[in-house]
Amino acid sequence: MAQVAVSRSIQGFLLCPSSGSARDRSQNLLKLPSFASTVLPSHGNNSKRSQLAPRSFQISARKSAPSEVIPVSPEDDPKIEQHLQHLRGMQPLGENSAGMWSKPTFRRKTKIVCTIGPSTNTKEMIWKLAEAGMNVARLNMSHGDHASHQKVIDLVKEYNAQSKDNVIAIMLDTKGPEVRSGDLPQPIILDPGQEFTFTIQRGVGTADCVSVNYDDFVNDVEVGDMLLVDGGMMSMVVKSKTEDSVKCEVVDGGELKSRRHLNVRGKSATLPSITEKDWDDIKFGVDNKVDFYAVSFVKDAEVVHELKNYLKRSGVDIHVIVKIESADSIPNLHSIITASDGAMVARGDLGAELPIEEVPLLQEEIINLCRSMGKAVIVATNMLESMIVHPTPTRAEVSDIAIAVREGSDGIMLSGETAHGKFPLKAVKVMHTVALRTEATIPGGQMPPNIGPVFKNHMSEMFAYHATMMSNTLGTSTVVFTRTGFMAILLSHYRPSGTIFAFTDEKRVQQRLALYQGVCPIYMEFCDDSEATFKRALDLLLKQGMVKEGEEVALVQSGRQPIWRFQSTHNIQVRKV
Repeated sequence: MAQVAVSRSIQGFLLCPSSGSARDRSQNLLKLPSFASTVLPSHGNNSKRSQLAPRSFQISARKSAPSEVIPVSPEDDPKIEQHLQHLRGMQPLGENSAGMWSKPTFRRKTKIVCTIGPSTNTKEMIWKLAEAGMNVARLNMSHGDHASHQKVIDLVKEYNAQSKDNVIAIMLDTKGPEVRSGDLPQPIILDPGQEFTFTIQRGVGTADCVSVNYDDFVNDVEVGDMLLVDGGMMSMVVKSKTEDSVKCEVVDGGELKSRRHLNVRGKSATLPSITEKDWDDIKFGVDNKVDFYAVSFVKDAEVVHELKNYLKRSGVDIHVIVKIESADSIPNLHSIITASDGAMVARGDLGAELPIEEVPLLQEEIINLCRSMGKAVIVATNMLESMIVHPTPTRAEVSDIAIAVREGSDGIMLSGETAHGKFPLKAVKVMHTVALRTEATIPGGQMPPNIGPVFKNHMSEMFAYHATMMSNTLGTSTVVFTRTGFMAILLSHYRPSGTIFAFTDEKRVQQRLALYQGVCPIYMEFCDDSEATFKRALDLLLKQGMVKEGEEVALVQSGRQPIWRFQSTHNIQVRKV
C-alpha cells in the first residue's frame, strides 16, 4: 500500500506556501464545488516514492456538469442510484487533467429514523425496513405496552446480530406530559359556533362534554385562549371556566375522537417534563440497553441533567436527545442543547404552541445551533404524512425532506407513515431517494459556515478539521478507529465530502453511530498490531463493495482515547486500497 503520513505539523502538508494567512489558504482549499473538481498532475510510477514524502498538487475549481431532473418515486430508486454514480464519476468541465483521484462510492449520508408500530412490528417488516434504508428504529412510548416494545427491541437486536454490513440503533421516545381528552363511546362531530366543554372530572364522555387527563387544566387556561385539538385539526376559543370545567366555542370544527392531544396556543402545561410513566419507560430502556432517549417537552436544562445523572448512577451510556416542541423551551434553547447529546425538531406540537409561520425558522435555527455545538439533530413530524394513506407523496413533502437535508440535519424521521401507515416501505424508499438525490446536488469541498468551538483546545478538533480538508480536497473517504465514538462524531460534525467509515470493537458504539450524518459504523475486533488491523479494515471495505480497488482513503488516528499511539501523537495517512 502506498501511503502518505501526516504528522502534527499537518499544515506543512496541506497548505501551500502562498500569500495570505494559513486560515485563508485553508478556507480556499475547502471551497471546492465537488471532489470531481480536484485535479492532480501525473507523477508516473508512484510506488517508488518515499512513504514520508509530501505530495504536491494543483487544485482547480470548475462548474460541475449539468444533470437532468430525475423523477422521484420508489420505482425510480435503482435508476437514480445508477445516475448518481454516473454524476459522481463525470470529468469536470474545462481543461483535461493529467491525473485524477479515484472517486469514492457514493452513499446516503442523512440517516432515516422509522417509528415502529402495528404496520411494521414483525420480523419480516423490520428486515425490509432496514434493507430499504432505516438507520434508527424509534419506539413511541405514547402507544403500546412494554411487551410490544420488547418484541421490537428483540427483533432489532436479532437483525443486528445477523447483519454483516448494517446496524440499526434503537431510540426510546418518552410520552411526556401530554394533555389529552378522555374516552368517548363514539366520535363526535363538532360544528363551528357550537359550545363544547372540557372537564377535569373523570369518566365524562358525552356529545357536549369530555374529560381531560390533567387536573391543572382549568388553572392553565384563560378566557380568550385558543385551544388546539389534535395538533390543530380542530380549534376552540375559551369562553368561560368554572372550578372543574372549561367552556369553549368551536372555531374550526371536525371529528373529535378519544384521547386527542390538546394544546393551548403560546402556552405549555405546568407538568414535569418526565412523568412517572416516563421514569418507568426509562428504566425499561436501561434494562434493554437502548441507544437513545428522545425526551418529550423538555423546558429547561435541569431535566436533561436529572436524566443524565440517573443514567450515570445506573451505569449505562445512553445518549439523550431533547425534543424541542414546547413554547417554554425556546428561551432556553441554548442551555438545553448544550446539556444534551442532540435535539429533535418536533414540529407538530411546536407548531401548535407557537405561530405556525415560526416553525421553519425555528427548524433552521435549531439545526444551525446543533451543528455549531457538534450535536446530532433530527427533523420530525409530517415529513411524508400523505403516505399514511397514499402510495406517493405530495410535492411539498418532497421539498420538505430536501430542505431538511440541505440544512444539514443528521436524521429525518417518519412517524405514522411507518407506524400505522398503508405504505411504510414505499415511504422509506421515497425518503431514501429524495435524500440521496438532494445530497448529490450539495456542493462538495465546503466547510459548514457555522462551525463553533465545539471541542476547544483538543488536538483532535484540529485533526478532524484537516482530515475533512483532505477528504474534500482529494475526494477521499475517511477511515477512523474508535472505542468511544468521539472522533467519528467529531468528523461528522465537519461534514467531509466522503463517507466516514468508523471501525469500532464496541457494539454499543457501532449502534449509536448509526444516527450521525455521513458515518458508516462497522464492528471489527482490533488486534495489538495496528498495521494488521488497518489491512483487515481496508480489505473488509473492499470485500463489501464500500470502496473500490485503487481508491484513496484518509486514515485518521486521533481522539480522546489513544489506540496504537501515544496520547500526544496524532496522525493522518492517505492509503491506496
